Amino acid sequence: MKTYLKTLSRMFKKHITQFISIIFIVIVSVGFISGIGTSADKIKYSLTDYYKAQNVSDLILRSTSPTGFSETQVQKIRDLYGENVNTGVQLDVETEIDGEKQTVRLCFLDGYKKDEWTVNKPDLIDGNYPDKDHEVLCEKADNKIKGFAIDTHISLSLAAQLPEIEVKIAGIVQSPLTFANDGEPSDNNDPDMEIPDTIDAVNSLDTLDNILYLSADEIPQPYGVPLLRTNAVFIALPDRGAFSAFGKNYDGYVEAQKLLILSTLELNEDEVKIITLNDNYSFVSLKSYADKVMGIGLVLMVAFIFVTALVAQSTMTRLMEEERSQIACLRTLGYSSFKIVFKYVLFAMIAAGLGGVASYFVGLGLAYLIYWVFNYSFTMPPASSTVALPFYLIVFFVIVAITLLATLISGLKTTREAPANLLRPKPPKMGKKVFLERIPFIWNKLSFKYKSTMRNVLRYFGRFIMTVVSVAVSTALVLAGLALLDVCIFGTINSPSVMAIAVVVIIFAGLLTAAVIYTLTNINVSERNRELATLKVLGYQEREVAGYIYREVYIDTVVGIIFGYPLSTLIMWLVFSVMSVGTIGGVSWFWWLIAPAIVMLFAFIVTLMLKRKIVKIDMNESLKAIE
Repeated sequence: MKTYLKTLSRMFKKHITQFISIIFIVIVSVGFISGIGTSADKIKYSLTDYYKAQNVSDLILRSTSPTGFSETQVQKIRDLYGENVNTGVQLDVETEIDGEKQTVRLCFLDGYKKDEWTVNKPDLIDGNYPDKDHEVLCEKADNKIKGFAIDTHISLSLAAQLPEIEVKIAGIVQSPLTFANDGEPSDNNDPDMEIPDTIDAVNSLDTLDNILYLSADEIPQPYGVPLLRTNAVFIALPDRGAFSAFGKNYDGYVEAQKLLILSTLELNEDEVKIITLNDNYSFVSLKSYADKVMGIGLVLMVAFIFVTALVAQSTMTRLMEEERSQIACLRTLGYSSFKIVFKYVLFAMIAAGLGGVASYFVGLGLAYLIYWVFNYSFTMPPASSTVALPFYLIVFFVIVAITLLATLISGLKTTREAPANLLRPKPPKMGKKVFLERIPFIWNKLSFKYKSTMRNVLRYFGRFIMTVVSVAVSTALVLAGLALLDVCIFGTINSPSVMAIAVVVIIFAGLLTAAVIYTLTNINVSERNRELATLKVLGYQEREVAGYIYREVYIDTVVGIIFGYPLSTLIMWLVFSVMSVGTIGGVSWFWWLIAPAIVMLFAFIVTLMLKRKIVKIDMNESLKAIE
């Protein structure tokens, strides 16, 4: 056991580079995927918290009758739902702003003074609550529209035979039903629904889609009868703790309550329009965006996990190749294959575990960043403090399991060899003719260094395939991010939130490219220390020795980019399918040129990072190695 622990300790010290490589690739993969998934959960948790805290209405009843709801009908609704009912009048009025006709919704709602309401409590942004007759609150429709200023006086003509009534803006409020920043009203209505109470407004200033709150009992007679009879009822359903607004049972619960209301009021669906949260533009659009973000995460998760598995398998295979003599000694001392392999599994598990812990904070930071960016499209509710762990844990355990499985397979394959064979270094790969040698016209014109490069690229065919596949996947991810960016800039989405996600995809795909190329090139250099040392003895300059490796890296990268194009069409198709917008043919041509430039940039950065390792090879130690 003492010997076993010593070899374990020595392994951690000797293979610190491989240890860090596994940590970094796990941070990139798990951090990105969990960040995308966690941001979607964070949005839904925050909406649910907001929905409960603001007592947002689950149902809005809109009467299609000119006489609205009778007092008897309103009382029946109050008998069903108690104090979680607010009533009033909603009028859609036509106004002219800068020569263009616009629709403004005016609401004269009972009890909308200070904190007297219980449902859909708005936040006061500016000004004061009404405390005098004819003072009203103006709802801020979105961040783009200025709306009425405080103390603005508005003249309303309620009917042709009645004199005008003047109201004054006392304060500006934000409705809990409106947080999309594109001018939608606080509750969506069926576009085919006809509201009979449409009147004209005059002298309105700088506004669109604003809602005015005025207590019905403050409107002098005869304005309140019958024109201003209640035509809107806001209901917050009971059992809100048991039925989250996004829970699987919520829709069924709401549908049952709709049937109960119709039965209680003895009305049919033509006489009353029942608007639910699923008809509310802000809630539905934000929930839809959250689902799309989650969909993007699920699509890209497979690619990231696949590349992580390749890198982990390559790293641990190379590590065990360097430990062949130690494995042989442990076998000679009677250690079982399982005990020997467990040491390497433990090595990979600790590295993956540390990477997983760090990736949680990377993912959490990314989730908060995405949540913050959503403020460009929405006035986001306060971020929920609920810890969103499910997506992170799933991704983390999948990547750890794949890493350990790859280590176990490589370890069992190595320990099956006889100890005598393990004591001998694994012979280097033999050089082989490449297809270019069969084309003398091209081959004879190549210099020696390029001929050796072409042979070396295919001599380590397994690593060549791993690099090409990994770079192809990374290229496809970069192109998918750029395609998403294209849809936002030149397409139909026009969403800063989705644009930010596209940029995040591109950055993490680039980091994945860097991690792959760095790890595989580092393994390549470690395997060929003696070869590179020989070049230095023969008088090769540092830049020539570095170029010997760089050429192979760039060739592998270019081939990976070429194969990345067809793969990118698949990933783009999946992303567009999830987003329900965009087509592969609609992606601007220049993105197809920018994507390989981004991948090559990260490859270039990696080669600069590895230059010191290449040129600082100890010639004496390398050449003393056993053949």
